[in-house]
Amino acid sequence: MWTTVVEAIERLIDQPAKANTASGDGIDPAQRAVAPWRIYNIGNNNAVEISRVVALLERELGRKAKTELAPMQPGDAAVTWADSDDLAREIGFRPSTPIDEGIARFVAWFREYHTI
Repeated sequence: MWTTVVEAIERLIDQPAKANTASGDGIDPAQRAVAPWRIYNIGNNNAVEISRVVALLERELGRKAKTELAPMQPGDAAVTWADSDDLAREIGFRPSTPIDEGIARFVAWFREYHTI
């Protein structure tokens, strides 16, 4: 998982954002010209249900999660996913790590980092 993030950052590091004085997005054009920035979503653009993520974590951790299902809360999104089109357009990079592999690698890293 982290290699995906690192690879995207390595590709982006030599392509700093250019000043964009366009308006319409609520950002003061003068400020944007002084401190140009871009935000990229470095995630796979496939929606994954929370129950799937929990099941993968349970499998990798070897224990059952304690869950309590609740109705949708104010602000909850019914469906979300990463839109990595800007990343693909700018640097030709599209994350491709399957969720199973990403979760497994995250858990392995977490265990090693925390020596558990």
